[in-house]
Amino acid sequence: MWGLLPLYWHLLDTTPAAEVLAHRMAWSLPTAVLMLALVRSWSWIRPLLRQPKRLGMLALSATLISVNWYIFIWAVAEDRVLEASLGYFINPLFTIAFGVLLLSERLRPAQWAAVGIGGTAVIVMSVAYGQVPWISLALSTSFATYSLLKKRTDLDGLAGFSADSALQFLPALGFLVVIGARGDATFTGEGVGHALLLVVSGLATALPLIFFGAAAVRVPLSTIGLMQYIAPTTMFLLGVLAFREEMPPERWAGFALVWMALCVLTWDALRQAHRNRRTAAVARHTPPVFEPRPAAVTD
Repeated sequence: MWGLLPLYWHLLDTTPAAEVLAHRMAWSLPTAVLMLALVRSWSWIRPLLRQPKRLGMLALSATLISVNWYIFIWAVAEDRVLEASLGYFINPLFTIAFGVLLLSERLRPAQWAAVGIGGTAVIVMSVAYGQVPWISLALSTSFATYSLLKKRTDLDGLAGFSADSALQFLPALGFLVVIGARGDATFTGEGVGHALLLVVSGLATALPLIFFGAAAVRVPLSTIGLMQYIAPTTMFLLGVLAFREEMPPERWAGFALVWMALCVLTWDALRQAHRNRRTAAVARHTPPVFEPRPAAVTD
């Protein structure tokens, strides 16, 4: 679903990216409320309202994902889907880098190699194009930071999406009211189909996020990591085959380096997962060792 979203936003290319974003944010809240009502999941709201620190992190995460959405929608409208796909290919490398810088995590040699190759890819494309691939870097850093904050807030897929939507709703609604009063809104001026696409943008936003949150608690992390490459791969194919964006040799070189880094990262993750399973299996089949008790000392 995430990989196919460029097709959806392309249908709305007559609407400015800021207005599409505002509709996406505004219609997400009714979608979230409906889904919460269907599953009767309200118990997390009251405890959350009593935790200002968590609310602050949620406000920051909602801001970051809004920035991420805007850049992505703008990139699709400007025929820069390939740069957007590159951002999500780079994202796992930024997540690892954040783990080192912010969480003091230690990397295995293969992970260091993957981060180094990814950094080389960015340098190659920057030199070849004469400018830094800022769309890719902005998308990857905003989403990696968003993921880090969501980990800290500790809410599941539907609750996290609902909290973000509640915080985004009033700013989005205010923006839509202002542009509507100025006569700049396209909601009623592009036909019924266009208006319905803007309304359903909340559902198009919600479903992938909720499915991802539901899968994350059911599927091994190594599998989740592999599946996260589906979306940028789909975006890449859309950029080349559907939108006919240019792929000069220097861009192929940059993408090839990023894919090499991801191959190294994937190989290392699978190897580590295999080692962990083997260690756990050995531990299950090893009988416990009982130390003899020392003899009691008597007077």
